Amino acid sequence: MNEETIAKKAALVDEVSEKFNHAVSAVVVDYRGLTVEEVTNLRKQLRKAGVEMKVIKNSILTRAAQKAGLEGLEGVFKGPTAIAFSNEDVVAPAKIMADFAKEAEALEIKGGVIEGKAFDVAEIMALAKLPNRKGLLSMLLSVLQAPVRNVAYAINAVAETKEGAA
Repeated sequence: MNEETIAKKAALVDEVSEKFNHAVSAVVVDYRGLTVEEVTNLRKQLRKAGVEMKVIKNSILTRAAQKAGLEGLEGVFKGPTAIAFSNEDVVAPAKIMADFAKEAEALEIKGGVIEGKAFDVAEIMALAKLPNRKGLLSMLLSVLQAPVRNVAYAINAVAETKEGAA
């Protein structure tokens, strides 16, 4: 291998390692058997959610994961591999990939990384069942509003009782 090729590969390892370091989650899939139309549709859904999908050689992914200090991914980087990185929403790549795998059976989730820790297929599928960030925030808002609403109802009930007595 010539020096130029080695330098390009080293730069790619550095780039992917940075993606691993900055991503809150990454999902690794085997895309073998998907049509061009299906891959295009999947990429479109991922892009809409702010997720970047790349097809990267396993040797590059292995070196980048080692450089990023990730362990437990040795068995994941085998066969045709695509990886979806998300820098914002932890759930988005897992949810989109799991939903898409229901429609396109050729897509196989291999595993992933969440906040610097390797996860297997079962854990990624469990993550995919969680609501997305917006859903979690709306649930939190509902929980926070409930006490205020109950106090308002109590004050209103006391006011109505006093008006009725007068």
